Amino acid sequence: MRSRPQQPVPGEPAKQDENSRRGNWGNQIEFILTSVGYAVGLGNVWRFPYLCYRNGGGAFMLPYFIMLVFCGIPLFFLELSFGQFASQGCLGVWKISPMFKGVGYGMMVVSTYIGIYYNVVICIAFYYFFMSMTDVLPWTYCNNPWNTPACVGVMDAANRTFANATSGLAAVAVEGVAAVVNRTKRTSPSEEYWKHYVLNISDDIGNFGEVRLPILGCLALSWVVVFLCLIKGVKSSGKVVYFTATFPYLVLTILFIRGVTLDGAINGIKYYLTPQWEKVLDAKVWGDAASQIFYSLGCAWGGLITMASYNKFHNNCFRDSIIISITNCATSVYAGFVIFSILGFMAHTLNVPVSEVADHGPGLAFVAYPEALTLLPVSPLWSMLFFFMLILLGLGTQFCLLETLTTAIVDEIGTDWIIKNKPIVTLGVAIIGFCLGVPLTTQAGIYWLLLMDNFAASFSLVLISCIMCICVMYIYGHRNYFKDVEMMLGFPPPLFFRICWRFISPLIISFILIFTVIQYKPITYNDYVYPGWSLGIGFCMAMSSVICIPIYALYRISRSPGATFRERLRNACKADPKWGPALREHRVGRYAPMVSGAEDGLEVLPLKEKEETKEKEELKEEEEARERKEDVCLTIQQGSNGSTATQNTPNPAVA
Repeated sequence: MRSRPQQPVPGEPAKQDENSRRGNWGNQIEFILTSVGYAVGLGNVWRFPYLCYRNGGGAFMLPYFIMLVFCGIPLFFLELSFGQFASQGCLGVWKISPMFKGVGYGMMVVSTYIGIYYNVVICIAFYYFFMSMTDVLPWTYCNNPWNTPACVGVMDAANRTFANATSGLAAVAVEGVAAVVNRTKRTSPSEEYWKHYVLNISDDIGNFGEVRLPILGCLALSWVVVFLCLIKGVKSSGKVVYFTATFPYLVLTILFIRGVTLDGAINGIKYYLTPQWEKVLDAKVWGDAASQIFYSLGCAWGGLITMASYNKFHNNCFRDSIIISITNCATSVYAGFVIFSILGFMAHTLNVPVSEVADHGPGLAFVAYPEALTLLPVSPLWSMLFFFMLILLGLGTQFCLLETLTTAIVDEIGTDWIIKNKPIVTLGVAIIGFCLGVPLTTQAGIYWLLLMDNFAASFSLVLISCIMCICVMYIYGHRNYFKDVEMMLGFPPPLFFRICWRFISPLIISFILIFTVIQYKPITYNDYVYPGWSLGIGFCMAMSSVICIPIYALYRISRSPGATFRERLRNACKADPKWGPALREHRVGRYAPMVSGAEDGLEVLPLKEKEETKEKEELKEEEEARERKEDVCLTIQQGSNGSTATQNTPNPAVA
C-alpha cells in the first residue's frame, strides 16, 4: 500500500516513508534486528564452536577477530552503503557499471540455492520441536521399532545400573556400564532416531526412495510461515523480527544458565577455550577464520544490499555495520559456551573425552545435542526450547533470502503493477522454493542437502565478492565511491575502511579462495563417499552462479554502442545515467544534471515539483517582460533616426 509523499521538514523526524514507491523500514531498529537475524543463523550454533575447538580453542579467537576487523566489517559496510545509496536490490545497484550486472544475477542464484535447502533444515527443526511435545523424548531409549542391536543408550545403561545396584549386583553393573562406555562403535538412540526414523536414509544419493511425509508437511509449514511474515515486505517482516531476532538470545541465556550448573560443564568450556598457541602459525587456522567470518556475515548473498536498500538515504549505515558485525561474532562465541557446557556434561556422564561427543553441522544439531538433552531433568522442555531457538535462527536468515529474490524481481521489472502486487511475487517465489525443496524431503534428501551446502555457497561467493570489490573500487573508481558515501552519510569513509576496500579485503578474499581450492576434499556423510557424478553436479551448482558474470558481460558489451570492441567495452563499464540516489531530492552535486523526470523511475515529490515549476514560470515571465521592454526601447531609438518618423511627424498626406 503506497503512502502519500511527504515534504521533509527541517528539524522534524519524518513520519512517513521517504521513498513512497518502494517503502522504507518502519524505524532503524527494525533494520538492525533484521540484519542481525540475517547474519546470525544456524552456522553460529553448529559451525563456529566446532571450528573453534578444532583450530586451537581460545587461540582461534585471535585470527577470527583479526579477520573480522580487516575483512568482515569492511565488506559488510561496503554492501550496506552500496544498497542504501542506490535504494535498489542486488540487480538494480549494478547501474554503477552495467557490464557487471551478472554479479547481481550470481547473487540471486546463490540466494536461491541457500533458500531451498535452508528451509529444509528449518522444517526438520520444526519436526523435532513437535516431537518434543511428549513426556519422554522419543530418542531417549533403544526400545523402539527403528532401533538396531548396535544401539546403546545412556539412559538404558543408567536404568540397568540402578536395577542391578538395587539387587546387590553392583560389581556386575559397573562392568556393564564400563562395557557400554568403552564400546568403540556405540550407536546412540538419537543417531538411530535421526537416520532410521526421521530421515529413513537410503544407501545412495541416487536412490531417492519415498518422500518423508512428516518432513514434507513441516516444509510446507515453514514456507507458509516465511510467506506470511513477508506478505507486506519489510513492513511486516520488520515487525516480526522484534521476536525472531531477540528470542533466540533469551533461549541461549536460559540454556547457558542451565548448562553451566551441570556436572562436567566446566570441562567442556575449558576444552572450548583452552588456547593451543602453536596452531596460530598454521595457515589452515587462518583460512578457517577468514572463511567463517565471510560466510557467517552473509557477504555476497545479496541480502545485505537488499536490506540496506530500504533504509532512508542519510541513515548511518557505517554505525549499523559495526553493530551488526560485532553482534554476529559475539553470538557465535556465546553459543559456543552454551554448546560446550552441555557437551562437557555429556562427556562427564559417558566418561569419555569431550572430543568424542563434539560434532558439527546437522550431526551437532540433530544427533549430539538431542542426546545431551535426554540427560537433563524435564528434558522435553529443554528440547522444545532448543529447537524453537533453531527455528527462529533459521527464519531470520530465510526472511532475507526470500526478500532478496522478490526485491530483485520487483526492482528489475519496476512497473507500478508489480510494485503494488509484490505479495503475489513473494507467493510465487515461495511456491517455487517449496517445490524445489521436495526432493530434499526424500530418503536421499540429506545427501543432496549436504551437497548443496558444500557447493552452492562455497568458492562462488568468494569470487562474487572479489569481483564486486574490483568493480566498485577500480572500474567505477574509489574516489567516486568515496564521494558518494560522503554525500550520503555527511562524512567520507574512514581511512582504515578506504585502505581495506582497495587493498586488504581483496587480498584476504583472494587468500580465502586459494585456501578453499587447496583445502578441497571430496565430501562424505559419515562413512558414505559421494560418487563422482554427484560431485560433478555440485561443481555445476557452484559454477552456475559464477558463469552469470561473464555471460552477462559479453551480452552487455554486444549491446553497447561503439564502432570497436574497445569502445563498446568502455561504454559497458560506464555508469548508467540513472545511477545514483533514487529520489530527486537527494540527487545533488554531480548527480543533479542527470535528473530527467519521472520517466527515469525517479520519485518526484509533487509539492516540490509544483513549487519549482512555479518559480521557473515566474522567472520566464520576468525575462519575457524584460525582453519586451528592451524591444520598445529599441523601437523608440530607431524612430529618432528616421526609420519610424511616422510617430513624430504629421501625416504626409496632410503635408
